[in-house]
Amino acid sequence: MPSLFRREEEKAGDASEPIWKQLLHRLVSGPEYPSRRRARLATFYVLLGLSSVFGALCGLMLVYSIDLPEVDDLTRYRPNTTTELLDVHGRPFGSFALERRVVVPYSEFPPVLKEAILSIEDKSFESNWGVNLVRAVGAAYRDLHDQRRSQGSSTITMQLSRNLFLSTEKTFGRKFQEVILSMQIERRFTKNQIFELYANQIYLGRGTYGFEAGAEYYFNKHVRDLTLSEAALLAALPKGPEYYSPVRYPERALKRRNLVLSEMRQDGKITIDQEETAKATPLGLHVQTPPNSIAPYFVEEVRRQLEREYGVDEVHGAGLRVYTTLDLDLQAVANKAVLDGAASYERREGWKGNLQNIVLTGDDIETYKHPDWIQPIMKDTYVHGVVTSVEAKRVTVKLGDQIAVLTPDDWKWTQYSEADSFLRSGDLVYLKIEGPGPEKTWKASLQQDSGAQAALMAVDNATGEVVAMVGGRDFALSQFNRATQAKRQVGSSFKPYVYTTAIEAGAKPTDIIVDGPTTFPTPGGPYTPRNYEGDYRGPMSLLYAFAESRNIPALKLASHVGIRKVIDTAHRFGITSDIPPFLPVALGSADISLYEQVGAYSVFPNDGIRIAPHYIRKVMQADGLPLDEKPTDVREVISVETARTMMELLQAVVRMGTGGAASQLKHPLGGKTGTTNNYTDAWFIGFSPSVTCGTWIGYDNRQSLGEKETGARAALPIWMDFMRVAIANKPDEVFPAEGTPKKMLNVAVSKAGAPAKAAADDDVEPAKAPSSSKPSAPATRSTSVKPTGGTN
Repeated sequence: MPSLFRREEEKAGDASEPIWKQLLHRLVSGPEYPSRRRARLATFYVLLGLSSVFGALCGLMLVYSIDLPEVDDLTRYRPNTTTELLDVHGRPFGSFALERRVVVPYSEFPPVLKEAILSIEDKSFESNWGVNLVRAVGAAYRDLHDQRRSQGSSTITMQLSRNLFLSTEKTFGRKFQEVILSMQIERRFTKNQIFELYANQIYLGRGTYGFEAGAEYYFNKHVRDLTLSEAALLAALPKGPEYYSPVRYPERALKRRNLVLSEMRQDGKITIDQEETAKATPLGLHVQTPPNSIAPYFVEEVRRQLEREYGVDEVHGAGLRVYTTLDLDLQAVANKAVLDGAASYERREGWKGNLQNIVLTGDDIETYKHPDWIQPIMKDTYVHGVVTSVEAKRVTVKLGDQIAVLTPDDWKWTQYSEADSFLRSGDLVYLKIEGPGPEKTWKASLQQDSGAQAALMAVDNATGEVVAMVGGRDFALSQFNRATQAKRQVGSSFKPYVYTTAIEAGAKPTDIIVDGPTTFPTPGGPYTPRNYEGDYRGPMSLLYAFAESRNIPALKLASHVGIRKVIDTAHRFGITSDIPPFLPVALGSADISLYEQVGAYSVFPNDGIRIAPHYIRKVMQADGLPLDEKPTDVREVISVETARTMMELLQAVVRMGTGGAASQLKHPLGGKTGTTNNYTDAWFIGFSPSVTCGTWIGYDNRQSLGEKETGARAALPIWMDFMRVAIANKPDEVFPAEGTPKKMLNVAVSKAGAPAKAAADDDVEPAKAPSSSKPSAPATRSTSVKPTGGTN
């Protein structure tokens, strides 16, 4: 049969094959069984499934790699870095940052820090290819099931890729992208480069990024100077910067640090003795002084200007170096002068009490935190504290994690002999730190915080550079800058503009004017002013009238030359505030800022040149190239002759007038006091040949400072405390004398201003009278126009 014939032929053919082929065929195919066909079919489907999985993986890789950033961008990567502010001597005092970071090269990271990081974060960093598959799967699982970020569960390279390029979204897709990026980074960069990027990028809590910034913040030292225990603490933070924060949770931080030390010992990086010694070491935090705490109001002014000129992103992330005009030494003097002056005023007013009690407001003494406590406590600082215990002769006050102790001498000025008669537990008190006390306490004196504010601003006459600025007593409680943002009535400190206008119209310091009862017609009716003292002194020279800040002569001069002309003069001096054209303005009823006043007064010692006060010398980019700078506004606003004539008047104020207390400084000085009605504002604006300084004191709500709290009494002492130091190293300076060449300044004059002329509708000659000093009878006020300006 044909089929039988074929099988026989096959057998014959098989018999003709070599023996080794027959054995190989039997070994591979095995004997023919019915189940063999099913096995082959199953193998086919398994291979098909594996092919599908492989295809799917390739598809996933393609999908998730499409939107990945170019790793080559890392060669041009510039992290957000801190913009640093420097004073005139190159000393840093403030900064701006979206991410507070200081980038340093790989060589700056000490071996002890690197070993600590690798022991706790990535033991196989030197040998792996950027991904540890076992740890990657574990990290992905934890990311999907843990609400917190699980830093430390992946390699350093994976952490770097996540921090630089990816979101914190907890999905397998994001983890897959992280793996791909990590492998690309490993192919493109060396291990040292990867570690440097990581060490400058990682977040360490409290707004700090990178280990250099972390070392500076937590230990106030450079990263290269870290000890073993300090390095271990910083290495402990990437896993949970806030959870393990040594500031907020020191117990957790200590436990985590000790874990790092144990890992280092197990890895053979340190010995058992080193581990035990480091574990026995306390955290040893030396938290850096909060940025911008020395001159916070000045820093804010610089920030506003930089953002206007260069934009927010550039200012807060480009690592600029801003060379400012501030002198840190003078700023420290200004801070102390303002705080001491305000405290002296409040002690004169007597103890008022009315203390806030945090227990009565629902707070707990143990957990209460005051904004002042973020500042370092040291001698001569002022700080709020919470009374924790009161005895007749002893008071204990909490200052954050520190304690101050008061004894009877520290509250003697209050007129209370025993503390428990006017203080109680929970009271929020205001203290001046006098120095260290026994048993790690502070010795402090009780002060009073009634809400009075004070401000100071000083400029270098030759350049217009602002060398010191204080905008209030406590930036932590109020960021409102009373030196630049507050517009307050200036009182008699406005009178120099009146006298300048009169001198330009032909008046001389020796001209005689009558200080007597006078009534002026105004649109609102007759206006009958009076002097601060309530008396009249008859005929007197303009010099004497100015030095004694007599109101009637100033009003007569303003009426003669025209109040609009006086206002024009003020505007030439740089006063930009709106000033209403009413005669009482001559006594200072206009609202003007301290910034404007200081800039205007510097015209006099500058021989008539106004240099706009400014805060910045130059701005350098991170690569060392300068940014374009806005030129300083410099212009001549009055003639040399007018300026020097006014200098006679302004020096007379210090020599024999209302600012006479300043004569004790034994230095060429000039200036003017200012006090407003009801004593709501007290001013003194004055200068030496090199520095112009202005001070102000008052309440934000414009309540009265109190009877007799004049500019001479309340503001002048602050000015003197500052100027005493500002002139200390300039014993030989003098004002330009008549006939000497014009003063040489360190700036170029951009535009000359024309001298003012007398108003066309005012053709009355300056009042002159015999030099009789017989006083006239005081006049009564009979006007519907109430003078709201200055009194002296």
